[in-house]
Amino acid sequence: MNEAVAKTNLLDLDREGMEHFFADTLGEKRFRAHQVMKWIYHQHVTEFSEMTDVGKALRAKLEAVAEILPPNVLFDKPSADGTHKWLLGMDAGNAIEAVFIPDKGRGTLCVSSQVGCGLNCQFCSTATQGFNRNLSTAEIIGQVWVASKHLGNKTHLNRKLTNVVMMGMGEPLLNFDNVVRAMSLMRDDLGFGLANKRVTLSTSGLVPMIDRLAVESDVALAVSLHAPNDELRTELIPLNKKYPVAELMDACVRYLQRKKKGDSITFEYTLMKGVNDSPATARELAKLMKSFSNKMQYADAGKVNLIPFNPFAGTRFERSGETEIRAFQKILQDAGVLAMVRRTRGDDIDAACGQLKGQVMDRTRRQSEFKRKLEQQGVSDAA
Repeated sequence: MNEAVAKTNLLDLDREGMEHFFADTLGEKRFRAHQVMKWIYHQHVTEFSEMTDVGKALRAKLEAVAEILPPNVLFDKPSADGTHKWLLGMDAGNAIEAVFIPDKGRGTLCVSSQVGCGLNCQFCSTATQGFNRNLSTAEIIGQVWVASKHLGNKTHLNRKLTNVVMMGMGEPLLNFDNVVRAMSLMRDDLGFGLANKRVTLSTSGLVPMIDRLAVESDVALAVSLHAPNDELRTELIPLNKKYPVAELMDACVRYLQRKKKGDSITFEYTLMKGVNDSPATARELAKLMKSFSNKMQYADAGKVNLIPFNPFAGTRFERSGETEIRAFQKILQDAGVLAMVRRTRGDDIDAACGQLKGQVMDRTRRQSEFKRKLEQQGVSDAA
C-alpha cells in the first residue's frame, strides 16, 4: 500500500516560499502563487475548488500536494467591552489563545508565538503553564486568518483588523524564524497588508535576538521592562540575570539606530502593588528613559506603557491602586517621559494582558527540552 504524501500547508509559506513552491513543486509561474495568496488572505478561502480564476489543472495539482489548514477554533468568547478571545486547538490536546481588542479607529489582535512559555516571568499567567513547543508559521498567521475571517476583515476595503501585536503566549524571539515569516505575511500586500509600524513584537529581552531582529525584520519593538533596576527586574523576570538592564537598553539603542530617525520603542511596565509602583521607582524609571532618549539624540525614543496588573488564580501580586497608578504616570510625565496607562480590556473573559493561559499538555518533558535549548544559547538560568 502506498503511503499518503504529506501535504504542504500553504499557510506555512511567505511570498518567497509560495513562489518557490509553485515554481519548483508545481512547475508554475510565480503570479499563480500570488493569485492563490489573495484567495487565502483576502477572501479567506481554504478550498482550491472555490478559486475561480485558477485553472482546473492547477487546482488538481494543488489538491494533490497542498492544503490550507488554519487553526481549529475550539471556542470563541466575546467580552462585554467588545474584546474577543479565541481558543485555538493545536496538536495533542494543546491550545493557544488569541485576543482581538477593538478601539476607536483601530482593531488590535494579540497573537501567540508558543504553546506556553518557559521564561517564568513571575507576574504572567502563561508562565504557570510551562512550555510545550514553538508554533509553526501556519499556526501563528492562522490566528490572524481566523480573526480576520470572523471580523469580516477585507484587507484593502473594509479593514477592521488594523494592528497585530506579538504579545500573546510565549516569547516570540525564541521562535524567531517562524515569527519573522508570519510577520512578513502580516505586512505583505498579498497577505494582510499591514504597515510595518502596525506590527509590534514584544520581547522579555533576549539581547542577541533583538540585534538579529533589527537586521531581518522592520517591525515595531516593545520591551517587557517592568522594573528600572537589575535587583527588581531579576526578581520579576529571571532572564534579566543573563541580560541585565544596561545590556538590554544598549540593544534597544542599536535597534533604533537601524531604523528611521524618530521611531520609538515601547517599554511595557506592569504596575504591581507594593512591588514596582513607588515614587522612587518611578523616578528611577524616568531617569532610565531620559538616558535612552539622550543616547538616541531625540525626544520620546522610549515610550512607557503602564499596565495595571491583571490578577489570575494563584498569583501573589495585586494591582496597584488608581491613585498610585496616576501618581506614577505623573512623575514620568513631569520628567518629560511619554507615559500612557493601558486601559484594561477583556478581563471578564481572562483576555487581559498577562492572563492568557490556553491549554498546555506534556509540559514537564517539553520544559526540560526548552531549558536545554536555552542553555545552548547561553541562557541557562533564565527559567
